[in-house]
Amino acid sequence: MKAYNEIKKELEARKDRSAWSKGVTIYALELLEEYQERAAYEGREAADRAEFKAWLLNGADSWESYSYGGSSLIYNGDIAERLCCPSEYKRTREGERRPNSREEWLDVQARALYQAACRLSRIAF
Repeated sequence: MKAYNEIKKELEARKDRSAWSKGVTIYALELLEEYQERAAYEGREAADRAEFKAWLLNGADSWESYSYGGSSLIYNGDIAERLCCPSEYKRTREGERRPNSREEWLDVQARALYQAACRLSRIAF
């Protein structure tokens, strides 16, 4: 596994173009900070990808439960601001409206967190 500083540099060096991709990178950086705290507490790095994912989930069963459990952003407006382009943010009235007919904002955040964890895992291993 790569060192914390290498992973952070690689994430910060990304040239994301879309609001979604920029938001996923921010989530990845937040997850990396939480992972670093866990690694310091355990006194070691994660042994493999499975343990790495378990540490990122921080006790949650899935990214949906992580999101709904309040482990990340909890307000619709904050989630919308992080993941939407300006026109979509305006269309959803700054997060007051649902993002689409099938999801709530916490579901959208769960998808972004899943992608952030995958991005971190690809970089780290």
